[in-house]
Amino acid sequence: MAASSSSVSGSKNRCGHREAIYFSFRIGTLNIGTLTGKFLELVDMLKKRHVDVVCIQETKWKGDKTKEANGFKLWYSGVVNTKNGVGIMLNTQMKDNVVEVNRIIDRVMMIKLILNAEVVNIVSAYVPHIGLSDVEKKHFWDCLDDLVRLIPSDQILYMGGDFNGHIGKQCDGYVGTHGGFGFGTRNEGGCALLEFALANEFVTVNYFFF
Repeated sequence: MAASSSSVSGSKNRCGHREAIYFSFRIGTLNIGTLTGKFLELVDMLKKRHVDVVCIQETKWKGDKTKEANGFKLWYSGVVNTKNGVGIMLNTQMKDNVVEVNRIIDRVMMIKLILNAEVVNIVSAYVPHIGLSDVEKKHFWDCLDDLVRLIPSDQILYMGGDFNGHIGKQCDGYVGTHGGFGFGTRNEGGCALLEFALANEFVTVNYFFF
């Protein structure tokens, strides 16, 4: 399995520049294929890579539950047919900072926590793949849009997900959202992601060098 991760120190919120650095942690995102039989392997990988927070997609675990082991706690959300499923895992030093868990659908969930007086929202998202119906895709984007709109603009938001798309190498039309360090050709899923990011003043951090 592989994950992308970034070091986070403070943030820009959606209203402007945040002057002070209040916290530092490493956050990643991972489509795990299935979490069954891989939970302890995932924990071991997070420890080795010094990742504090990971957003997980395609867990294929049913129910809205938690699981804790070896210094990490997982909150997850899934349905009875064991398809899809998302989760968010934190190291146990951060778990007591969690003040809210919001499981929207089996493709979207959010954890809210307080870090040094800052309200931090972490969202895990799993976009329907290209072969699924437009109705299912629209439902996903509507749910994600509604969730983002409920988060006050003075709070910090990080989103990790499998967006089932390629945003490509070029940043044309999306300067400030796309960092220009991608690869390949943009496809339909990548366009949807960039439009969503642009509308909400997000940046796709894997395509920037900071």
